[in-house]
Formats: sequence, C-alpha cells, structure tokens
Amino acid sequence: MSVRAKKHLGQHFLKDEEIAKNIADSLTLKGYNDVLEIGPGMGVLTKYLLKKDVVTHVIEIDWDSVAYLQANFLHLAPRIIEKDFLKINLKDYFKENQVAIIGNFPYNISTQILFKTLENRERIPEFAGMFQKEVAQRIAEKEGSKIYGILSVLTQAFYDVEYLFTVPPTVFDPPPKVDSGVIRLTRKENYTLPVDEKLFFRVVKTGFNQRRKMLRGSLKSLNLSDKLREDPIFVMRPEQLSVSSFIELTAKIEQDGIRD
Repeated sequence: MSVRAKKHLGQHFLKDEEIAKNIADSLTLKGYNDVLEIGPGMGVLTKYLLKKDVVTHVIEIDWDSVAYLQANFLHLAPRIIEKDFLKINLKDYFKENQVAIIGNFPYNISTQILFKTLENRERIPEFAGMFQKEVAQRIAEKEGSKIYGILSVLTQAFYDVEYLFTVPPTVFDPPPKVDSGVIRLTRKENYTLPVDEKLFFRVVKTGFNQRRKMLRGSLKSLNLSDKLREDPIFVMRPEQLSVSSFIELTAKIEQDGIRD
C-alpha cells in the first residue's frame, strides 16, 4: 500500500510471520467455503489463508497493493476485489454463500467494519481480526465492567466473542503507539432477536450515551410511561445489564410503546 493510502486509512502493516499465521489459524473453517480478507496489503496474512481448504478472496482499495498481489499471487488474481468493503454489497460477490471475514483492520474504520458485519450476519458465520487492543477488549467484555458498552452488547447479541491474543506494536510497519488485540466472532445458532432490532439498537445506544445515569434518566428521551419507569430495571445503569437483560428491557419498552 502506498504511503498516501497508509496515512489515509491509518493502517499498520504486520511484518511478523508467526503472528500472521496465528491470525489465519484463528478461523475454524466450519460452516463456510469462502473467506474474505479485508485490506491484505502485501499479502503477509493472505499467503497463510491460501494454504487452507477454503476459497480466499481479498478486498483492497489501494492500487499499489492490488498490483503487487496480482503479480505475486497469480492464482488469487481473479478473486481480488478492488473496492471499499464498507461500500460493497456482499451478495454481489458471494450470492447466497456464507463467507468468513478476516483481516488486520485499519484502526480508524475497524468499528465500521464490525457494524457492517453485524448488518450482514445472515451471511457471515465467522469473523476474525485485529483491532486496537482497547477496542478488541471492549467488544469482548461482559457486563459489570467500565469498558462494557455499545460495541459489547450489539456484537454479543448475535455472536459469541473470544479475545484470542495481544499483539505488540513492534511487529508492525509503521509501529502504532498502542497494542493490538485479535478477536474471533462465532455467529450464534439463533442470531435473530425476539424484539424489534432497530428499537434494540436504539435502546442500547441511548442507554450508554449517558452511561453514568440510571436507565430511568438515560432513556428519558424515549418518553416511557410512568408505570414502566417504576420497573426495577430502570434504577440500574447500562453497564449492569447483560445482553439478555437489554433484550428484556427492549421487550418491555416495545410493549409499552414509544412516544416520540
């Protein structure tokens, strides 16, 4: 990838072969035949994916990297997508196929990549990737923690999350100023919600926007009925609620009715 593109994306390129192999090995390869690597750069992770019994595809927006991959990974060339992952429709490339997502994600778009995965969860059974460590920890964290938040709840509503290992700055070019963390998401057997999904997202985001307040205060903008606000759950703070409790809360609000 060119210096210009590196700076634009905030991407740091992995140069440690053992860590690249470990990331590739984090995929279970269960329930799918296709893998899409986001931002392969010069292919340090790609070469290990190509050794596996799956069909590897890569998506890259920088023409320098695309040219390098085309020249050095001849068998991969037909499966190089020169597009922005955040702007594509996965169905255009994979039809109805299940596809796993993997990558060393640019820090500044990593959460957007995660949210796009959640939006496409019906076709993404597994996701493995490297984030800034504190973001990876937040995604994997459970209730009761100060770092448990929106990313934690929304991801864990649909996927089981495992924090796999920490990666130091020294194995990147250029080295970032922080540690990185690799996580794996495995889609839950039941990845649909028993409540309105848009309302669930709204309740979670609204609750954590004022996380120091009790839910009675942070969800005030939803104009809940006085009767519902007397429910014991509303004296809790958002970080005290498990994913299932947020689903239960959304069901109560759904039954109560939103008064916008």
